[in-house]
Amino acid sequence: MTSVPRSLGWLTRLVALDTTSHLPNLDLIDLVAGECRRLALTPHVFPSPDGTKANLVVTVPDSNGGTTGGVLLSGHTDVVPVTGQAWTGDPFTLRQQDGKLIGRGVADMKGYLAVCVEALERFAAARLREPLHLTLTYDEEPGCIGGAALMGQIASLGIRPSMALIGEPTSMEVVSFHKSSNRVRVRFTGAEAHSSLTPRGVNAVEYAAEMVVFLRGIADRWRTQGPFDEGYVVPYSTLSVNTIAGGTAGNIIAGACELTVDYRTIEQDDPQQVLAEVRAKAAGLSARMAQVRPGAGAEVEVLAQAPGLANHGSAAAALATVIGAAPDGPKVAYGTEAGQFHQAGIDAIVCGPGDIAQAHTADEWITLDQILTAERYLDALLTRMTTGT
Repeated sequence: MTSVPRSLGWLTRLVALDTTSHLPNLDLIDLVAGECRRLALTPHVFPSPDGTKANLVVTVPDSNGGTTGGVLLSGHTDVVPVTGQAWTGDPFTLRQQDGKLIGRGVADMKGYLAVCVEALERFAAARLREPLHLTLTYDEEPGCIGGAALMGQIASLGIRPSMALIGEPTSMEVVSFHKSSNRVRVRFTGAEAHSSLTPRGVNAVEYAAEMVVFLRGIADRWRTQGPFDEGYVVPYSTLSVNTIAGGTAGNIIAGACELTVDYRTIEQDDPQQVLAEVRAKAAGLSARMAQVRPGAGAEVEVLAQAPGLANHGSAAAALATVIGAAPDGPKVAYGTEAGQFHQAGIDAIVCGPGDIAQAHTADEWITLDQILTAERYLDALLTRMTTGT
């Protein structure tokens, strides 16, 4: 018979808070900060630029009061929308069925957060050989936006963790490699004119179409020429134009058009070089547009960038395996905040309860066994951090 997870109460509370990315996450941050204060820990809350969201950092010091080094546990607070999904119950009321827990975010990734927050009390009561840190971020789903801010916030506290365990759903397998995630917008500003007087206008849609063909060329080059990494399900970098909008009527030359582009790179491809190629193409198109009508042109805006993760010979991976994670998990195409930690010089891996295949779906679910496995994983971490074994 499956045991009842200790963290079930926390998961119920966390799921009940609608932290869809376009909404504030402050209620969740306040809830966890209150638990930290109850345990005589000091939560550091860092508001987003608009003040509607926040990151949280809390440290359980070692037995000598030290806060530098140690192990960091991290997860994001935001979830994806439920709009348009055919849920069979309230997405924000946790329910249990056939050995599963159902609710928005249970897999991605409030299950892990609940396990971490529930474990804080035991870590706070122990005599740790090194400090434990817990971080919660905002806006991971739109592009690891809170994670980018978190790197500077950790540095400002001077805690410098030795390693970070990021709890995205991996079925408790260690993931040390994932692609970068990049999203850009290309905006074309032309000049409207009646379609019978085409020389008087600058057709933004047509110039945008040239950019689409150029971008498809990059994607085709990767697909046919590589480089390749057979560890991934899709063994090369990918790029796609995912939205396009422009024009006002069938008989008016389009005065504006906008593209959004998503690209994911393997370790051998530099995402900044890709961005430079896109900017260079936009600059060439912009110059041609301006020749027809001063003020017309194209501009590239970076919406989100999260670095890939390629953590070879990781001590964090070795630790996660020792405390109960399954070793040598697959390379994954989705991005996580682990790449940001690793880029900041912190040894980072991804390992958490639940399966990414169940995340983001209607009736999102996680098995009770996965939550229990994650609880045992943190229990083993606590033992190791107190006894060294």
